Amino acid sequence: MGVCGSPSRPPSISPPLRLHGRNRRSPIFRVPCSSLPSHEIAAPKSDYKPGLLDDMLFMFFRKKMVEEVGWDSKKPGYDGLIEVANRLMMKSKSISETEQSAVRVLQSLFPPLLLVLFKMLIAPVNEGKVASMMLARATAILCQWLMGQCSVNSIDLADGSSCSSGVFVERCKYLEESKCLGVCVNTCKLPTQFNFGILPPPAASDKALTEPCLSICPSASRRRDVSTDKVKQCPTV
Repeated sequence: MGVCGSPSRPPSISPPLRLHGRNRRSPIFRVPCSSLPSHEIAAPKSDYKPGLLDDMLFMFFRKKMVEEVGWDSKKPGYDGLIEVANRLMMKSKSISETEQSAVRVLQSLFPPLLLVLFKMLIAPVNEGKVASMMLARATAILCQWLMGQCSVNSIDLADGSSCSSGVFVERCKYLEESKCLGVCVNTCKLPTQFNFGILPPPAASDKALTEPCLSICPSASRRRDVSTDKVKQCPTV
């Protein structure tokens, strides 16, 4: 979940970070993201206005995050959620542990049998295309409170066909507010590589995991204060 460009994104934005699934037979579910320079993050943010349903989803998601972390921030709203996400990062002993915690949070958002039935009844239909398109639309409708404005777009598949199973995030609120690439990658990108589409790239060649720190990242700022070296890869990725 990164700060994302528009279809006509400026040249300064790096290529999209793609969230791919693990099942080679079904189409890609992708959130194209790219990190923006700090001056662009400081620019006017998404004008998406959450409604009553968004507020309810936010409160439910934060409740589940708090249950996983065992701690809650005193701050209200989105600022408090970001503090809980940061505490999740600090609590975990490894990136893998952070990812597993985030997966548990995501799974807890659904009724116990829903995911099982979805995998059994919907995922096999038309080699996964129906499931992928359903997920894309549900994400675009129900997750704007977390990511900001987003929409469904068409994805080119390896066989030359296309499928409207992508989600395009204009500017990811989650990365903008956390100001940390590590929080974005470890609590969102890695946990949400669904079982739809192609295998995600190996960690060694995944460009999302080698992106440099954002210049406004608190961790990067502290390291710059004590080092003359240029801050490169995020230390929490």
